[in-house]
Amino acid sequence: MTDVHTSDPHLPGRRRLKRLVGASAAALTVAAATGITIASAGADPGAPQAAQDWSLVWSDEFDGEAGRLPSSDDWQFNIGHSYPGGPDNWGTGEIAYHTDEPANVSLDGEGNLRITALRDGAGNWTSARIETHRADFRAPEGGALRIEGRLQLPQVTGEAALGYWPAFWALGSPYRGQYWNWPGIGEYDIMENVNGQDTVHAVLHCGVAPGGPCDEHNGIGATTECGGTCHTGFHTYAFEWDDSGSTGELRWYADGRLFHSISEASLPADTWAEMTSHAGYFILLNLAMGGAFPDGVAGHATPVAATEPGHSLLVDYVRVYTRGAGGSEPDPTEPEPTDPPGEGHDAYSPIQAEAFNAQHGVTTEDTADSGGGRNVAQIGDGDWLRFDDVDFGTQAPLDFVGRVASGAGAGVSGLVEVRIDDRDSAPIGSFAIADTGGWQHWTTVPANVSPVTGVHDVYLTFTSGQPNDFVNVNWFHFRR
Repeated sequence: MTDVHTSDPHLPGRRRLKRLVGASAAALTVAAATGITIASAGADPGAPQAAQDWSLVWSDEFDGEAGRLPSSDDWQFNIGHSYPGGPDNWGTGEIAYHTDEPANVSLDGEGNLRITALRDGAGNWTSARIETHRADFRAPEGGALRIEGRLQLPQVTGEAALGYWPAFWALGSPYRGQYWNWPGIGEYDIMENVNGQDTVHAVLHCGVAPGGPCDEHNGIGATTECGGTCHTGFHTYAFEWDDSGSTGELRWYADGRLFHSISEASLPADTWAEMTSHAGYFILLNLAMGGAFPDGVAGHATPVAATEPGHSLLVDYVRVYTRGAGGSEPDPTEPEPTDPPGEGHDAYSPIQAEAFNAQHGVTTEDTADSGGGRNVAQIGDGDWLRFDDVDFGTQAPLDFVGRVASGAGAGVSGLVEVRIDDRDSAPIGSFAIADTGGWQHWTTVPANVSPVTGVHDVYLTFTSGQPNDFVNVNWFHFRR
């Protein structure tokens, strides 16, 4: 299979792959052809992150009535087959005409953005591609940036999925209006999936093309199966650009598990500087049809006659956080003493985990976290904490954050879940946690929650597929 032929090699393609692959062994062949590593979302996350206090600086929760376009205050539409003056077919070989029609891109009325690929009677495909107006998302000097989204892939597999190419990604701001300076300005592919496969891809594009330090047009990538399959249900994908240490680092996560990282030290200094020294990045969401990546994996042109139109990429939210020096005003996540047991809790102030009203299976211990005090420890599958009379007020929270640590080791992970009034009720939110580098190596993890108002008993429940303890908790609270 040959690459896409264009008039210029410097194209923002997300994955222009020169692959000779057969459909029957596509995933393994792709990995071998490009050096991409395949990792389970339950794999050892590698080097621990520094303890993080993240501040939410931008988000879209995609709330609104069904059929409404996404907010024009936050997003702009890419129309047609290219940017004006840019490479044809968006530089990727994809064939769908992108529109701003509600049938292709709109809210679903249930808190999601829906991007749908359609085919007309003449065989022409339409879909959608949107990008943030803001193009200044970057790590503050001495700090870090986190871009996170919760998405569900198009629910189609097999021959009917050939050509589907959903993506959640970011491009360097100098690309806007210039369109021929890729890949030097940087591209962070947070999540890509093709042809309905169970895996998703994370890729850095940088340097020069073809070849160069980032092996263009392939990029430097990794693949994950999200602990089993990324294809079913919603999964959370995140990218971090960390400038807080002596050496910068880029990290990719699926459902809270690290599966790809690139150190500044692994790239030439001028390559790193070119992609990190400009104003920042804009975020894109799109559902492409056909192109070099799905064609390369399939071993032939896609979509095909059997490809089924009408399937959608769903996006629950997109959020951008920063932390550390030079960032925005910090989120009030530093713990302060809260009401003792029996007097209720403010949902939006830190609730000390040891201030539970009831528990099962846990202990408490002195904490080494900032602020001192004690934390809840020895938490494993089936354990729980109850906090009585948590007051959410009349405005529902946007998300919740938990201060957690883990020394569980490789292959051990679990979920921290929030439930309302009954520990057997469905969780209103959860996040995954694995080894953070030690039982007193603390990190602050955000997660979305379903709306809740009024006063309720709140349960933290803990679920894992392993018998080992997997998490310590210092405190948590909700944000709005």
